[in-house]
Amino acid sequence: MGESAGTTMRGAGRAPDGVVAGIDSSTQSCKVELRDLADARLLAVGRAPHPPAPGGVSEQDPQAWWEALGRAMRAALDAAPPGTAQRVVALSVAAQCHGLVPLDARGAVLRPAKLWNDTTCAPELARLRQRVDDATWARRVGTVPTPAFTIGKLAWLAAHEPANLRALATVLLPHDYLTFRLTGERVTDRSEASGTGYFDATADDGRGRWLPDLLALVDPDGADPDKDWAATLPRVARPDEVVGRLTPVAAEHLGLPGGVLVGPGGGDQHAAALGLGAGPGDVTFSLGTSGVVFTPSAHPVHDPSGTIDGVADLTGGWLPLVSTLNAARVTDQVAGWLGVDAAGLSALALAAGPGEGPAFVPFLEGERTPDLPRARGVIAGLDSRTTREDLARAAVEGVLLGLVNGLDRMREFGVDVSGRVLVVGGAARSPAYRQLLADLLGTPTLVPDADEASARGACVQAAAVALGVTVPEQRDRWRPAILEQTVPRPSRRDPGALYRRTVADAAVLAPT
Repeated sequence: MGESAGTTMRGAGRAPDGVVAGIDSSTQSCKVELRDLADARLLAVGRAPHPPAPGGVSEQDPQAWWEALGRAMRAALDAAPPGTAQRVVALSVAAQCHGLVPLDARGAVLRPAKLWNDTTCAPELARLRQRVDDATWARRVGTVPTPAFTIGKLAWLAAHEPANLRALATVLLPHDYLTFRLTGERVTDRSEASGTGYFDATADDGRGRWLPDLLALVDPDGADPDKDWAATLPRVARPDEVVGRLTPVAAEHLGLPGGVLVGPGGGDQHAAALGLGAGPGDVTFSLGTSGVVFTPSAHPVHDPSGTIDGVADLTGGWLPLVSTLNAARVTDQVAGWLGVDAAGLSALALAAGPGEGPAFVPFLEGERTPDLPRARGVIAGLDSRTTREDLARAAVEGVLLGLVNGLDRMREFGVDVSGRVLVVGGAARSPAYRQLLADLLGTPTLVPDADEASARGACVQAAAVALGVTVPEQRDRWRPAILEQTVPRPSRRDPGALYRRTVADAAVLAPT
């Protein structure tokens, strides 16, 4: 298992003493949670913003992440009980996935990081998908890559900044970079590696293997024909491995003692699954600006349609997920059209009758699942009886149906989705989202007590590292309580038929 403080911290029949820190470095900000190692009790939270990163050309300076991490950690320590800093024994970093952090031979950042929502590499990614068919991508890396994936960003670098490609010595992802600053180690984990487009998480009995032959395709014009791509890639750590300890410089930056253990970290959605205590069969609907549905799985998924991202998780298994571009921002827009706030829209949607009514295509800015980037929104089935309540319900259903369809797609691949249904994210506060999802699925929806699920999941991993136990064991020990349950109502709405109708309308009306 590598270096571990577990045997010294457990003691004979005594609760372990110490504090763990979980870090969530998202697109918008850095959040830090401090939790007691004995019972998962939340001691303090700290936050610091990141520079804005809108879609299109979306870049951030990794140094800004490092500075925000220092501010967020010190804010958490200031809010924690006296003496907490000296009790911190382990930490772990979760962060936004896919982004490209290119380092030179000295370990310096060559250029601002291209983030997951940077779409400038779309032409280069399209050329890669012409050279390798989608079925091969799905078979080799588990997922058909989109412009979010790191491989497309490297192809952009080769096409537009060949000097930086030649200087490129190490390819890191956002959480890898922060771990590098904390420990000096160039290391990643299976969850992040599986979202690059050049990693096979199923190889070597599930330990995974880089695929440098796919990376070689990003430089077809020979900006650096002799590059040893394998040498640019970080080591892939095991889920419960200590990857290093805080360096003196990092410890001073964070306000922590030197030598604190550092876990391998992972992607934000993958860490969220840990923080929610989601085990095999449990399904999570994450309803934020965009939407995600995922479930832990003991088996990999290879979907040549590209609907399911067959990524690895933080436990040694897999986390098949489906992402949609349009979620809560759609209902925010519709609320404005109807002259109400979010609570008002929820009340209207809940007041609609259970029978037929209009269908809403929520593709206001195009969509990634299904792959209709030029599609636009549609309201179909309007008649003289349509009410404001019907429109509000249709908007909420329109957001949910894409994710429900993704869940159906997982069933087609034999993924176990028979467990609990968890609802998280900003829109989880909406009674209409919780109720209509329960109605569409015919099963209760649950809201867990985990406001910052990714930071909480990073704490789970840090605790496993500190105690010398497996990550699933620690996940189950720290499973959060359920705050609210919503039971389904009788409904005559057929989610499959509604979804097929909305996608057909969007496809017909998509600009060519």
